Formats: sequence, C-alpha cells, structure tokens
Amino acid sequence: MPQLDTSTWFITIMSMLVTLFFMFQLKVSKYHFPENPEPKLEAKSKSTAPWEEKWTKIYFPLSLPL
Repeated sequence: MPQLDTSTWFITIMSMLVTLFFMFQLKVSKYHFPENPEPKLEAKSKSTAPWEEKWTKIYFPLSLPL
C-alpha cells in the first residue's frame, strides 16, 4: 500500500494563504471609505402659523366638568 507523500503540503498551504491574503486586500482596496464622517446638520424650520408659536391646552370632552 503506497504512503501518502506530505512533503509538499506546507508550501501548498502557505502559497494558498498568501494568495487569499492578496486577493482579500485587492477586494477591500476597491471600496472608498469616508475619511472623517460627520453628522448632517438639520435646518430648523420657522413656524408660520400663529398657533404653532404659542402653547395651547387641549381639553378632552370627557375631562370637562359637568
């Protein structure tokens, strides 16, 4: 029964790992990541209606005195 020759396994596995590393680096290098992400500033809208500027109390019909 012939023996399995394992003398080339080390170089095969190492070359495979190096190849996978370079392929992964090439894939990742194609993406453009933002250098300094900053939150967007939201513009505050001015209220144009008079009832939006002042506080008003809302009465529910069931909470009114009888």
